[in-house]
Amino acid sequence: MDGAGKTIFADDLAAAVRALGRPVVRVSLDDFHNVRQVRYRRGRESPDGFWEDSYDYARFRRDVLDPFGAGGSRRYRPAAHDVRTDAELRVRQESAPPGTVLVVDGLFLHRDELVEAWDLSVFLDVPFTVTARRMAERDGTDPDPDHPSMRRYVEGQRIYFRSCTPHRRATILIDNRDHRAPRIIRG
Repeated sequence: MDGAGKTIFADDLAAAVRALGRPVVRVSLDDFHNVRQVRYRRGRESPDGFWEDSYDYARFRRDVLDPFGAGGSRRYRPAAHDVRTDAELRVRQESAPPGTVLVVDGLFLHRDELVEAWDLSVFLDVPFTVTARRMAERDGTDPDPDHPSMRRYVEGQRIYFRSCTPHRRATILIDNRDHRAPRIIRG
């Protein structure tokens, strides 16, 4: 979820894997947003638009998942879009050595079209009251998850929960209310 601590958790996980001597590639789905015209085609307030139109999953699959999948080339592109400038990126392919661990963070990663790509997945379980407060601190949004300005994000994520039950699909479920002390709920 937005504000759940995904980026920090994934960065820490990648560092722990590197400390074990394994090469790691760290990718964020946030670098695969659709352009604004696509993201907001249903309206800037639309929860359905947030759920359906935020990310370019086909590009993410082509640039990241396929190269790291079984029989893949390990030649990947770590980003496709700059959300601040709304520019599509033409980044050079990089090569990952054999045995590289791919660590990805992002929203909606347990969607039907992505869930089978993961050898292992983690879902950070955090109440909206906590994530909205974190988003307010980070982005200056309203800290109340029930505020009308938060509807797009909170309701879009609720659609995700109903459609995909990420709590059940994840290999490991973590209570991340206190991001300094994550607690495994199931795993």
